[in-house]
Amino acid sequence: MAAWCPVMAGRASDRDAGQMRLAAAVIAVAMCLWLLVQALGAYYGWSGKWAYLADLAAIGAFVWSLIVTWRIWRRRNA
Repeated sequence: MAAWCPVMAGRASDRDAGQMRLAAAVIAVAMCLWLLVQALGAYYGWSGKWAYLADLAAIGAFVWSLIVTWRIWRRRNA
């Protein structure tokens, strides 16, 4: 990207802002769904393997969000 062009810089920052909003939404939704699955599992007496599956899905969402935010941070500091 051309850092000297203010129009291109604005588009890059808009893209970064959109990615940050997406990462924040993924974190919030993953946490809410994880809590919901844990509560439903305890209430209905689901097997522990479903809790592990929910844990794995939540960890995947959190790792993805961490990678996205790290890439944005690196891009802004470059």
